[in-house]
Amino acid sequence: MTAVPALVVEDLAVEFRTRSGTVRALERVSFAVPKGETLAIVGESGSGKSVTAYAVMGILDPAGRITSGRAMLGGLDLLAASADQVAAVRGREIAMIFQNPRTALNPIRTVGQQIADVLIRHANVPRREAPGRAVELLRDVGITDPARRAKAYPFEMSGGMCQRVMIAIALAAKPSVLIADEPTTGLDVTTQAVIMDLIGDLARDIGMATIFITHDLALAAQRADRIVVMHAGHVVENATTAELFARPRHPYTAELIAATPDAAASLAALASIPGSLPDLRRLDLPPCRYAERCPRRLGDCDAALPAAPAIPEHVVACWNPLS
Repeated sequence: MTAVPALVVEDLAVEFRTRSGTVRALERVSFAVPKGETLAIVGESGSGKSVTAYAVMGILDPAGRITSGRAMLGGLDLLAASADQVAAVRGREIAMIFQNPRTALNPIRTVGQQIADVLIRHANVPRREAPGRAVELLRDVGITDPARRAKAYPFEMSGGMCQRVMIAIALAAKPSVLIADEPTTGLDVTTQAVIMDLIGDLARDIGMATIFITHDLALAAQRADRIVVMHAGHVVENATTAELFARPRHPYTAELIAATPDAAASLAALASIPGSLPDLRRLDLPPCRYAERCPRRLGDCDAALPAAPAIPEHVVACWNPLS
């Protein structure tokens, strides 16, 4: 990877204090995304994909605590910065499209007002010009009759239109990094394709780095330059999309690919991943959190995982990888 990274995350660890114990949600999570490229973070539900995004954005649940790591956005470490410093760049330099736009949007303000708020705060647009710019952004994200739609409330719009509004809000200040957390959840297949095309086109127009969080490996294969595979709070593999699908090296990655539906394959060929994610409150979690599900487990798997650099070519966190 030779391009300049827009965001570098190194050794991120997060835990949550709960009544039933401490959940070690993330350990040693590292990756980088260059300017103008798309990085997909994939894995089962509960693997830590969204928690990683929330930690980087500084919007973790109050029960969550970052115990180590760095997240470098330019020269600013988002994990060490003050709340005011993070608030100053959130929305301006790094923005996020949330999984459920209906809950992310303010139900008592029109969508035009919500876009204008971002323009005024983060894009230094004069208050009198912001409504007009908001209409332009709605037009840019493909909403028809944008002047009328700008006066609508979220509950008056479809799920696909609300997602387009979220994209307009996220891109209003032309951030250098966009995090899209399951941006196509709940949308029909046609709308999914339109939304992903829209994000990709706008990202290329402004040279923005994109982090695409999804459980859909097939969608990641179509849209991402690189893929980070997560399992139970660990990054288990990190490679270019072409390399990952041509030569998956971590057993979990291979299982994920085998479990991905393929139109050319029969239903009988569809595999499932045995076992389930470990309880992250356990005090006796093995160094490799996939070990108890893994058919390739060796004695060495009880040792600490090999260290992986933040900007790898193809890194696998495994003592017995596939060849």
